[in-house]
Amino acid sequence: MANVISLDRVSKGYGPVGALLTDVSLGLGDSDRVGVVGLNGAGKSTLLRLLTKAEEPDAGRVAHRRDLRVLSLPQTLDFPPEATVGDIVLGQGWLAPEFAAEHEWAGDAAVRNVLTGLGMPDLGLDTPVGPLSGGERRRVALAALLVRSSDVLVLDEPTNHLDIAGIDWLAAFLRQRSGALVVVTHDRWFLDAVCDRTWEVADETVRSYDGGYAAWVLARAERERLAAAAEARRQNLLRKEIAWLRRGPPARTSKPKFRIEAANALIADVPQPRDTVSLRRLATARLGKQVYELSGATVRLDGRTILSSVDWLVGPGDRIGIVGPNGAGKSTLLRVLAGRQPLDQGTLRVGPTVRPAFLSQELDELPRESARRKGSTAASPSERGADRAAPARNLRVLEAVEEVARRVELGGKELSAAQLAEVFGFSDRRLWTPVRDLSGGERRRLQLLRLLAGEPNVLLLDEPTNDLDTDTLASLEDLLDTWPGTLIVASHDRYLVERVCDAVYTLPGDGSLRHLPGGIDEYLALMGRRPATAAGSRTAGSAGSAAATKVDVAGEGGASEGPRAAQARRAANKELARLERVIARLEQREAELAEQLAAHATDYVKLAELDAELRQVRAEREAAETRWLEVAEAVG
Repeated sequence: MANVISLDRVSKGYGPVGALLTDVSLGLGDSDRVGVVGLNGAGKSTLLRLLTKAEEPDAGRVAHRRDLRVLSLPQTLDFPPEATVGDIVLGQGWLAPEFAAEHEWAGDAAVRNVLTGLGMPDLGLDTPVGPLSGGERRRVALAALLVRSSDVLVLDEPTNHLDIAGIDWLAAFLRQRSGALVVVTHDRWFLDAVCDRTWEVADETVRSYDGGYAAWVLARAERERLAAAAEARRQNLLRKEIAWLRRGPPARTSKPKFRIEAANALIADVPQPRDTVSLRRLATARLGKQVYELSGATVRLDGRTILSSVDWLVGPGDRIGIVGPNGAGKSTLLRVLAGRQPLDQGTLRVGPTVRPAFLSQELDELPRESARRKGSTAASPSERGADRAAPARNLRVLEAVEEVARRVELGGKELSAAQLAEVFGFSDRRLWTPVRDLSGGERRRLQLLRLLAGEPNVLLLDEPTNDLDTDTLASLEDLLDTWPGTLIVASHDRYLVERVCDAVYTLPGDGSLRHLPGGIDEYLALMGRRPATAAGSRTAGSAGSAAATKVDVAGEGGASEGPRAAQARRAANKELARLERVIARLEQREAELAEQLAAHATDYVKLAELDAELRQVRAEREAAETRWLEVAEAVG
């Protein structure tokens, strides 16, 4: 496979920032699909600009194949103010004349398919781009690239401002596209779904790995395992991440099969899966039996009905993911629970022991002035970490954390403010950086850090993965795994939802709130992007041990279930959860016995014992699966 772009001993740096890339040599093949990962500020976007020759290196050489056609989606866009969507997508309002859209794309239907896939079905080609939001302008630019033919497509954060359905559509589109692809994204599901190679930008160099995100985690963990100087904390984090990759949801793409023995040796001492029962027991002790109860909740904004007569019960220890299209009302629902958005009709009951922490998308928790300097009174204990006095910009990172708490107990461990900051990627050097000098991603990390330092027992997270790199995301998920409170997260990050949430709900945009027993796959089926799952899309149920007494089912929104029906539904969902744990345990034992059979192939006595146990385990698993189907049918 011939290289279409080659980097030969390339170096690049910027003034006070210093060197970002030093003596980097890389080759991009004509059919490579490369995902670029690394910490914020490591040089990922700089690498893309070098690949496209948007910038020249300080040293070394970047070579393109003759007549190479390269299209690029940068982080910042500059459109002519008078241009229309048609000018950008089909004309020459943004891209060079040599990239005029090909004839077959001149029809409105083909362009409409792309715009619809990117979540803009109502956007006309004659719409001016000037009044569009930043997210809409970015999707228009992405559409302009997708309707054109190129040898190399370079995308910097293409999944920003896309919902889960849009990300799924984009992944499918790029998989069938010919030519090379280089993409920077923090969406780990997208990396696994699209990329066959991974470039890690770190320590002023670029390391290349075969496979997507899962393969990169495995390979990087093995490299660090073999390095004598690898620090123990980072190794443990990678081991746990690999364990989650191995035991993750079936919906995730298949894991790479290479180096299995090394990976098994690496994760031999990984922590056990999250003990949901113990965490819920602890959450019940801290929270009591009531967290949130919505009754007949209706919210209208700007003439639209966001919630329509919704009843919902959230219990202690529930871990709920909220998904839905952009603008469907996910943020509004969280603001309702946080007490920041009043109901037009209905009631919200909040448990007396609830201490919530609300993470907004707008970084409102880090205002410009300290609330105490403005004369505000001290916040109540239930508001610590969210509404307590926020740091002024002249505070350092460590001071901003210590203002909330000097020591924190998380996951059964007591951490100092500095140790907690280290979990969120603030090294010793960054601890003394002024808050005003932090980047957007660093400010997002500090925002999360301060919320958790307040020791809440309910977390309401609105798009918590915005601006976070993959390592910080893994640290956050590792921390949330052992957090015993109630968690409600609205996110387009499929990987995060599948890993830290036990139940998934959707706001489809018709005023209803629906439970999705089939998770993200059922949501995609509901949105018409995937075949319907066996769970169906008309079922509503509990979130873990606390069930929804009535969630609008398929938009029916009629009278709520009676008390006995709701109690029966909760009991049935508990039984389903128990059976799923039993089936998982039996499947694991079945796999272990299969490995032992292979290891004792010449010991006929041992083989007979193992074979008898294997038949018994299989019979128990089949009985559990049969019972699961019976209960699931009754619930449906």
